[in-house]
Amino acid sequence: MVVFLLVLVVVLALLGGVHWYVWRRLVRDVTVAGGLPRRLGTAAVVVLPLLSVAALVSARAGVPFRLQQVIAWPGQMWLAVLLYLVLALVVGEAVRPLLRARLARREPAAVAPEPVPVPVPAAETAPDPAPAATGPAAPTDPAGPGTPAGPATDPSRRLFVSRVVGGTAAAVALGTVGYGTYGVLRGPRVKRVTVPLAKIPRAAHGYRIAVVSDIHLGPILGRAHTQRIVDTINSTQPDLIAVVGDLVDGTVENLGPAAEPLARLRARHGSFFVTGNHEYFSGADAWVDHVRELGLRPLRNERLEIAAGFDLAGVDDVAGESEGRGPDFVRALGDRDRARAAVLLAHQPIVVHDAVRHGVDLQLSGHTHGGQLWPGNLLADLANPTVAGLERYGDTQLYVSRGAGAWGPPVRVGAPSDITVVELASKQA
Repeated sequence: MVVFLLVLVVVLALLGGVHWYVWRRLVRDVTVAGGLPRRLGTAAVVVLPLLSVAALVSARAGVPFRLQQVIAWPGQMWLAVLLYLVLALVVGEAVRPLLRARLARREPAAVAPEPVPVPVPAAETAPDPAPAATGPAAPTDPAGPGTPAGPATDPSRRLFVSRVVGGTAAAVALGTVGYGTYGVLRGPRVKRVTVPLAKIPRAAHGYRIAVVSDIHLGPILGRAHTQRIVDTINSTQPDLIAVVGDLVDGTVENLGPAAEPLARLRARHGSFFVTGNHEYFSGADAWVDHVRELGLRPLRNERLEIAAGFDLAGVDDVAGESEGRGPDFVRALGDRDRARAAVLLAHQPIVVHDAVRHGVDLQLSGHTHGGQLWPGNLLADLANPTVAGLERYGDTQLYVSRGAGAWGPPVRVGAPSDITVVELASKQA
C-alpha cells in the first residue's frame, strides 16, 4: 500500500509539473494578464487533466457506460495531445533564443534624433522660464517609463517569440494527433508475411493465418470498428483466423453488442481466440463464454490438430495468474508429437522463451501495439523481446502484430495498426 501511494504521489506530481509547464508556455507567456484568453487557457489546463484521469478510472469506478463514452473522447485525446505538445515545446526551447537573437540583429538601434540648430535674433536669446524640448519626444516602452523603444523592444520581442514557438508547437501536436486518429478510425491495413517452417508438410504450403490482436473495444472504439476489422479479415480469405488477445476494455454487458460482428468471421478451418491481459481487467471468463457464442473457439491452455498438417495451441495470458488461469505450457504442449509443426497463440511476446523450451515452431502474439505512440516504442522495447515483426529465438520464430485498435487515446504515431496474414511455407515445396 505504501509503495502504491508513493507511486501515486510521483505520478500526480509529474502530471502537475507537466501541466504547469504547458500553462506557462501556451497560456501565461502568450496572453495578457487578466484577459479572457488567459482565463480560458487556465481553465482548460485545469479541466482537461481532470477529464483524462476520469476517463482512465471511470470503468473501474462503475461509472455508467454512456457517461464513460462522453468522458473518454476529450479525456483520452488530451493525453495524446499533451505528449506531443510537451515534445514540441521542449524542442522549441532550443529554437527560442536563436529566434530572439535573429530578431535583435534585424532591429535598428533606437537613437534619439540630433537637434537641428535654428538661428535666433539676439533679442530673443534670453532663456525661457521653461525651455522647450528640442526634437520629438522619446517614445516609451511597456518595460518601464521613459525607456527608449525601437521598432520591437525586448518585451514585445519575447511575446512575439513565445507566440511563434507556442503556436507552432500546438499546430504540430494537433496535426500529429489528428493524423494518428485518422489512422485508427479508418481501420487497420493488411500486412502479409511469409514464414518458412521446416516441419510443415507440402500440403500446408501457402496456408494463410489471419492474425488480429489488440482490437480494444471500449467507450471509443465500438461496433463500427469491429465491423471494419471483420470486413478486412474476410477480404483476405484466410484458412484460419487467430484473435490473440486484448479484444475488449469493458464488460460483456456494455460491449457485447460491439463484439457481435465477430460472428461473421469466415475461414476454412475456423476462428480461434486466446485471452490477453485486458480480458482479465474486464471479466475473462464471461468474455470467453461470449466469444464462444459468437462462433470463435477459445484455446485455454489447449491444443488441436489442424487438418493441413500442424498443431495449433493457445495459452492463457500471464495476467491470468492472479486468478489461477495463467499460461500452462505443459498442458497445452507437453504430450504432443514433436515431429509435427506447432503454431502457438499467446498474447504477450514475453512467453517466447517458454515456447522455445516446448519446441514451438511459430508463436503469434500482439500486446505491444508496436509502441502505439512514438517514442513509446522505446519503452515497449525494454519490456518485450520483440516489439513488432518477425524474429527468431532458437528454433522458434516469433511474430508480433502491432494490433488492430488502440488503448487509451485512439491514436497511433509511428506504429500503424495492422491485420497480418501469415502465410506458412513448406521447405518441402
